[in-house]
Amino acid sequence: MSRNPFDDAPDLSAAHADALFASTAAPAQTNEPTIGSGRNLDSVLRIPVLIQVVLGSATMPVANLMKLGRGAVVPLDHRVGEPVDIMVNGRVIARGEVVVVEEDNSRFGVSLTEIVGPAGADTHG
Repeated sequence: MSRNPFDDAPDLSAAHADALFASTAAPAQTNEPTIGSGRNLDSVLRIPVLIQVVLGSATMPVANLMKLGRGAVVPLDHRVGEPVDIMVNGRVIARGEVVVVEEDNSRFGVSLTEIVGPAGADTHG
């Protein structure tokens, strides 16, 4: 199993990101770009992130895992029609439903049905 390079990335909520890129004092009068300048923000916004869609999961003993072979079916904890989780860097950011995105039925996509707010956002009044 390969290691995800984003696992060690710092956890930045929207409030953290706003605070990080907000300009609270007038920048020094130089020709150097500042963190909050549009040019640097564009660079940050172009950073690729890994998006994963989780159809479900299963837990089983190693002995059962070793018995699996071609054609075996592993039942997942999600049922057909339930929303799937959309994750970025290991965190659920949205939920959606699986859709077919090409006429030849060879590709799937996810239609977003719910955007998940930052953890604990509903507890702050």
